[in-house]
Amino acid sequence: MSGIVPVTGGCLCGAIRWRAETPPEWVAYCHCHMCQKALGGIFGVFASFPPGAFRYTKGEPRYYQSSPWARRGFCADCGTSLDFWLIDDAVPALTLGGFDRPEDWPPDLYHTGIEGKVPWHAIADGLPQQPSDASVFVREAKAKVAAGKSWS
Repeated sequence: MSGIVPVTGGCLCGAIRWRAETPPEWVAYCHCHMCQKALGGIFGVFASFPPGAFRYTKGEPRYYQSSPWARRGFCADCGTSLDFWLIDDAVPALTLGGFDRPEDWPPDLYHTGIEGKVPWHAIADGLPQQPSDASVFVREAKAKVAAGKSWS
């Protein structure tokens, strides 16, 4: 991937801003029903940075726990969806739409949550497609919850 570094972004109203000092480690699509509902679209696109490379520089998101293993950050002022944390992760996955230059970071990992894909949306980019439960990230998060980990 190539793009302008540092990578910056934030919410629609500007109350929340963030900065990353490196390119994203990965960018991926999610078609699951939770992402559809949380983002108000037929899929989400997320990017993740290495631990220590990302920080909020202005304001902080509010969080909604969307499942026992995931929570989603948003701007309390304008409602912009900003991030997605899996339980016990060191960094969130950020919504690509919140990037100042999303065009610099095309998805390169996969389409996950494919069980929720709307049938009239054709995927033609050649990236792998998998159900949510095939994602190593989701499997690890669910295993942590099964072992007693919680958000407290």
